[in-house]
Amino acid sequence: MTDLPQAWARPSAPRPIVFVGGGGIVRTAHIPAYRRLGFPIAGVYDINPAAAHTTASRFDLPAAFESLAEATRVPRAVFDLALPGDQISGVLEQLPHGAAVLIQKPMGRDLSEAGRILRTCQERGMTAAVNLQLRFSPAMLALRALLERDALGELTDIDLHLVIEQPWHLWTFMIGAPRLELVYHSIHYLDAIRMIAGEPAGAYCKAVAHPETPQLRDTRSSIILDYGDHLRCSLVMNHTHRAGPRFKRSELMIEGTGGAARLVLGVNLDYPSGLPDEMELFTGGRWQPVPLRGSWFTEAFEGPMSNLQRFIAGEDAALVSPVEDTIKTMALIDACYRSSDQGGTPIPAWD
Repeated sequence: MTDLPQAWARPSAPRPIVFVGGGGIVRTAHIPAYRRLGFPIAGVYDINPAAAHTTASRFDLPAAFESLAEATRVPRAVFDLALPGDQISGVLEQLPHGAAVLIQKPMGRDLSEAGRILRTCQERGMTAAVNLQLRFSPAMLALRALLERDALGELTDIDLHLVIEQPWHLWTFMIGAPRLELVYHSIHYLDAIRMIAGEPAGAYCKAVAHPETPQLRDTRSSIILDYGDHLRCSLVMNHTHRAGPRFKRSELMIEGTGGAARLVLGVNLDYPSGLPDEMELFTGGRWQPVPLRGSWFTEAFEGPMSNLQRFIAGEDAALVSPVEDTIKTMALIDACYRSSDQGGTPIPAWD
């Protein structure tokens, strides 16, 4: 199918973007995506001035702001917060009332912090979305269109399978974090499943650490989402695969009564350069490839900022990932961790 939408419409008059946080994700994904669309970037602020100056120099940005207060004085700015979860709330409280904000996932480290972030955004009259950009990848936009057209029929099976070696060392702030894999990475898959299947009734989960990385709390998990008796949903995620590339996997399979779709998320197979995303569709008794215009990394980063800017300009009717929706993803993650902590049903004695 060549008529499936795979990109979000660009705003007609984009506002200047101010980065709060100038680390690796801004350099490898945000700036390349925004430059590709011709978005104006006003500058960058980072609590570490060297990081801000390095990013500004590398990409020839107009300014490396010396303080957050200076950054907030840019007229009509859209603030792009590329921060760890524990820093988001404090920064939001220093942004102007009524600001437009794109918040890096996660929406805080846990559900309690997510609630505080939500209240802050509402009390300060902010237009706030969360950068859950997997929703906006070319493959996921195409999949969403297929589901809206009922091309797969009633959903019967969703299966996410990761066997990868995640380079956790790239994110030093994750060392010692009480919650890690689900809240900082697999949040994308749980959020995308919510988008295509709706709200599950509950979750079964076991998240575990790896003996070779004791400084990292959880790096592997198995999750079953409860969608009743007709839809089976399973996520199996091993982020510590050490046996070479041959059997790596990064695959989402969706089946329905009328067809099926298979997505390969290539960035996980060789982060951050990645391999190309792939998509195949099964209808009419055969599999056929769906050509993609790009991948999760970095084309998906175009969508959240485009949607936010179009919404504040009145060009989009709704935000795709507002804080009011993202808190539901945070609640699902909380349910997964609670399930993991509670453990499985004890096996009864049989004699």
